[in-house]
Amino acid sequence: MSIEDIVEQALRNGYLTPTMEAEVGRICDKATELSVEEYMALDRLMGALLTGQVVAVPRKQFINVMEELVLTEAITRIAIIESEQDCALDLGDIAAYALNRLPPLYATTEEGAKYQRQRAEEELADLIKNQVDEAIKTNSARPQFHPERAAIATVSGKEVFSQVSALLQSHAPDYEQPGK
Repeated sequence: MSIEDIVEQALRNGYLTPTMEAEVGRICDKATELSVEEYMALDRLMGALLTGQVVAVPRKQFINVMEELVLTEAITRIAIIESEQDCALDLGDIAAYALNRLPPLYATTEEGAKYQRQRAEEELADLIKNQVDEAIKTNSARPQFHPERAAIATVSGKEVFSQVSALLQSHAPDYEQPGK
């Protein structure tokens, strides 16, 4: 999608989503030089944002604690399996499979996130473990039907940990308390 297309869509819908904003940023970062038309479109977008004709939708102000819990469980289980066996498991596929079978645990505050974690530990720990185990079993048994599939984002284990850490830092800045 071009800058002009994004601006037209924003003007038509009356809002600029974080995805649209990111795409404009990606195009601008990638381009060595923008065309006159692109500058004009960006100028129209800026004017529309300043007048309120287009509203920028804020980035999400909530987290799904279940994602954090499933990723933690999946990373732990995958590390054990890969150290014992000669195999490579797909963390994204496993996490998505398990998350699609678990209830979401959304929170908008630190207190809410803490409550959801505690609730999950008390009521959902076995269900989370079972769903991650089922996801690993399914992922391990699945043949490569579509080897040409492109992952949403290819990341290494270190990048996953930094992404989770950055996510927690941005959405739950007091998550890691000193002395824990």
